[in-house]
Amino acid sequence: MRKKPATVRIARWSATHPWSAIGLWVVFVAACLFLGGAAGTNAISDEESGVRESGRAGKIVHSGDFPEKAEENVLITAEDGGKLDPAVGQEAAADVVERMKALDEVESVGDPFPSPDGKALLVPVTMKGDTENADQRVQPLLDVSASVQEDHEGLRVDEVGTGSTAKGLSETLGEDFKKAELISLPLTLLILLVVFGAIIAAGVPVVLALSCVGAAIGLSTVASHVLPETSAVSNVILLMGMAVGVDYSLFYLKREREERRAGKNHVDAIEIAAETSGHTVVVSGTTVIVAMAGLYLANEATFASLATGSIIVVAVAVLASLTVLPALLAKLGRWVDKPRVPFLWRLTMRSGESRVWPALLRPALSKPGITLVVSVGALLLLAVPALDMKLKQPGSDDLSRDIPVVQAMDRLTESFPSKGTVHQVAVRAPAGQADEVKSALRGLLERTAEDDLFAHDSTPTIKESADHRVHTVDVGTPYQPKSDGARESLDLLRDWVPQAMADVPDAESAVGGKVAQGVDFTGHLEERMPWVVGFVLLLTLVTMMMIFRSLAVAFSAILLNLLSAAASFGVLVAVFQNTWAEGILDFHSSGAVVSWLPLFLFVVLFGLSMDYHVFVVSRIREAALEGVTTKVAVREGITRSAGVVTSAAIVMVGVFAIFGTLSMVEFKQLGVGLAAAILLDAVIIRIYVLPALMTALGKWNWWPGKLSGGNGGNGGNGGTGGPVPVPDQAEPTRHDPEEQPQYARFASPQQQYGQPYQQDAQQQPYQQGGYQQYQQDGYQQGGYQQYQQDGYQQGGYQEPYQQGGYQHGGHPQQETRPGQHRRDTSRPDYYQP
Repeated sequence: MRKKPATVRIARWSATHPWSAIGLWVVFVAACLFLGGAAGTNAISDEESGVRESGRAGKIVHSGDFPEKAEENVLITAEDGGKLDPAVGQEAAADVVERMKALDEVESVGDPFPSPDGKALLVPVTMKGDTENADQRVQPLLDVSASVQEDHEGLRVDEVGTGSTAKGLSETLGEDFKKAELISLPLTLLILLVVFGAIIAAGVPVVLALSCVGAAIGLSTVASHVLPETSAVSNVILLMGMAVGVDYSLFYLKREREERRAGKNHVDAIEIAAETSGHTVVVSGTTVIVAMAGLYLANEATFASLATGSIIVVAVAVLASLTVLPALLAKLGRWVDKPRVPFLWRLTMRSGESRVWPALLRPALSKPGITLVVSVGALLLLAVPALDMKLKQPGSDDLSRDIPVVQAMDRLTESFPSKGTVHQVAVRAPAGQADEVKSALRGLLERTAEDDLFAHDSTPTIKESADHRVHTVDVGTPYQPKSDGARESLDLLRDWVPQAMADVPDAESAVGGKVAQGVDFTGHLEERMPWVVGFVLLLTLVTMMMIFRSLAVAFSAILLNLLSAAASFGVLVAVFQNTWAEGILDFHSSGAVVSWLPLFLFVVLFGLSMDYHVFVVSRIREAALEGVTTKVAVREGITRSAGVVTSAAIVMVGVFAIFGTLSMVEFKQLGVGLAAAILLDAVIIRIYVLPALMTALGKWNWWPGKLSGGNGGNGGNGGTGGPVPVPDQAEPTRHDPEEQPQYARFASPQQQYGQPYQQDAQQQPYQQGGYQQYQQDGYQQGGYQQYQQDGYQQGGYQEPYQQGGYQHGGHPQQETRPGQHRRDTSRPDYYQP
């Protein structure tokens, strides 16, 4: 007997030892969370995240070991926005100075100074301690600012700085994510209730996905000590974990339920689900992991962090589907279908073929050429805006202007431009040349003072490191970070700095800052993108060839995914580079797409699209292995997989779309981009483009190989194995199950179970003139047990097999040969002669 696949052996052990498997999973999740909490997060520093010249500037500044202090700015303006009364303003400023100095959290308070336009006063405050946890210590300072405003009528007192800004934004984002969680979980449960019609069945995928997210967050925290972690990793883990975790559980649970409906006991049903859907989960998870690994080629710390988090959560989701899910299903037994939701339960248990999917597929199957042209044309039309895609790093001008701290930042930069957009000039030279460096920097500042591209509301201060080797100076500009003026001032400064340092031998200089980081990051991505895209395409091609042994399937998968990605990019550009959707999605358009998003989106989409592509094409290939025409195989494969694919796509779209409601524009773009791509992939690609293309290609779908009728190896839901050779024989006659449901088809023992035959509890010797009894599949000694579902009642169609043929329910005896037993027993009409 051939050795069972690893997925089946693992599932059988879990199903027969459910408490052990469940206990091990709980211990694993708890251990991951404990280790993550104990290790703590190693966040990406500015030195590690920079690239090109801004990256060099960050390394120069870091080498100076400057003490980092949390700076706060108390801004005093007239409440009506008009000119500030100098006497009233000075009185309020003196009150701020006095109260701030009395706080234990404050190290020093500077003298108040007015804005050039006379509309504001600014009081600089320096906090004690480092900048890392300033947001947790800034509340007493905010209380002082609020109390000063209450005591001085007609004035507005704002506080903006390291701690106050971080606190304001984190509170807003925290509320966003709480709202997203409150929406996403009920929405996912509601979708799964419609899919399963039972509360426990709907809850299992959600609980399992949440446990995967928790374990992955703990593991990613540990991994951050090897590859530093960006703050967005936990959000990406939640996004990916809920999507793939629910999807994988959905594939597995749907197949296990089908097998139970077909009469299998729980262990047998779980084994079949493990061999079919479990195999698909492994293939899909591997494809997603391989695609995400392409981000390492971006050679940038943020992308490496996102790749690590995504790979960990997908791997954990695959592990959960193969281990603890079979144990849960075995322990729950038939309770997994309880409590039932009356209407939804009847809807999910309807027998017979759906009328919807054949109707939707009719254009692609009857007129594949026209359907292909129209559907591909529609996707290309959606992709057109992507040709005008502009990339920029997110910044303060992308934040919602409804956030109080953002409003305060706007008022601060309006009165004091040098506190807003800032370029940082960094110079490193031998300590003996410190005077020459400072002289050169003073000459540079004299040039900036005469140019309107730079801010003139205050005099920049040159900072010197303790060892006199590193010098820095911040040069402000009155323009927003993403404006053309900010970019022009950066380019000019990068021309002037080398000129200023030309007379200082051995000096190393660079210009950094937020604007520089955005420009350099975008340029770096444009340079690295071909490598990442090429890696993903090549690995996808190899993976699909290994799965289906067909170049045609591999190339079509790549083309379809490229088409889907291009269309989603077009939607992204049309929505976020224009202003028409600002009111709908509550954002302020900067006229650009976040620079890191297209590459990340491309990789994620290629990975997730493979879930559906492998699943659907496997079902089509399985039908084709039965010897039917390509059109029939496409129709059967898509119809039989449509319910699961559509349900999984709806879950993904629901989870991703919620991210479009968050305040940060990068999360809005990520959510809308992913939701649009999955929706386009599940609807246009899977219903029109894929079936039309495969129908048009016909037998060339499997080039350079070819399919022959017979058992398809790992057939069934998600089976992807190659065909098993069978003896040459005439093609079987195919009967329409709706017209002649009485026909059944059985495999000879040589084809079905392999050699040698061991006499044991489940396999008995051959009976004279009959076949080997195989009790696990329900065969009875001396004949065969008829399928009892959908009208196959024992005693109705069951008749003893006659030597040389069989006779059913009044039908004439026919001379036949032993056929093959199709592995998909989810529907009785799939037993074909």
